[in-house]
Amino acid sequence: MQHITDAMIDAHVSPDDARQVMEAAFSSFGRGDAAMQERIRTEAGGVKLSTLGAVIPQQGVAGAKVYTTINGQFSFVILIFSTDDGRPLASFDAGAITRLRTAACTTLAAQRLARSGSRTLALFGAGTQGVQHARQLSETLGLARILVSDPHADAGMAVRLSALCGIPVTLAEPDAAVAEADIVVTASRATTPLFAGASLRPGAFVAAIGSSLPHTRELDDTALRRAAAVVVEWRPQSVREAGDIVLADSQALPREKIVELGEVVLGKVSPRQRDDDIVIYKSVGVGLEDVALAGFAWSRIAGAAERRAA
Repeated sequence: MQHITDAMIDAHVSPDDARQVMEAAFSSFGRGDAAMQERIRTEAGGVKLSTLGAVIPQQGVAGAKVYTTINGQFSFVILIFSTDDGRPLASFDAGAITRLRTAACTTLAAQRLARSGSRTLALFGAGTQGVQHARQLSETLGLARILVSDPHADAGMAVRLSALCGIPVTLAEPDAAVAEADIVVTASRATTPLFAGASLRPGAFVAAIGSSLPHTRELDDTALRRAAAVVVEWRPQSVREAGDIVLADSQALPREKIVELGEVVLGKVSPRQRDDDIVIYKSVGVGLEDVALAGFAWSRIAGAAERRAA
């Protein structure tokens, strides 16, 4: 069984690859041709163990991501198996896959849910996920500028991010940033809302991806109330894990306003009906994403090795 490192993922899998894999995976799931396991968390002595997985017969793989959380730090591993004969295919250092697949799903959602002509991104959190989101969204949507709100950012962050994305990056206060933004990404570890929902610009697309814990949230009830729809990866897991949903007032977020990404990808639902609709994408991270991208990476890397051997 092969072990695939983060460096190998970075060398063989591009953000565009990740987006194509996510589209295929959610299409498969939306048709009922794939299945997922919800995340299970177990904790003792300050150490948390989490598992989540998926079975994707059309891709020929099944598997799970397993990871620990200690003092707020994550260590990930993914295992995949063949759905043809059940044999283990590969193990992975899953940091690179997690980084790529999360931003790829947000971009997939933004391509379908953001208003045409969106030019300004407000980014809350310029860590690993925030940077990857800025990169993928600027590459695919033709953004013109990025406004960053991150109290922990160092002095050189804006220059580095501007060089990576090829567009101007400036720091901004939370409410001022969302008032100017067509797209808002929250990639933080906030436990309470990051900005006033009343400040959101009409027509904004909001991607809240920073938390999968039921006691934390990045968005307030006003943002949820103003939204035409809240799109999630998988309803059963999201309504249990996402604090933005769990803690929301039922009047602000009635359950019928929640739709799944697979339904959007397949064109079964169209959450944006008007240019001034606000649409929210709430991500918690699901096993389908990890297993699909791991399966793709294994296939590409194994194929490259076979070609070299030949």
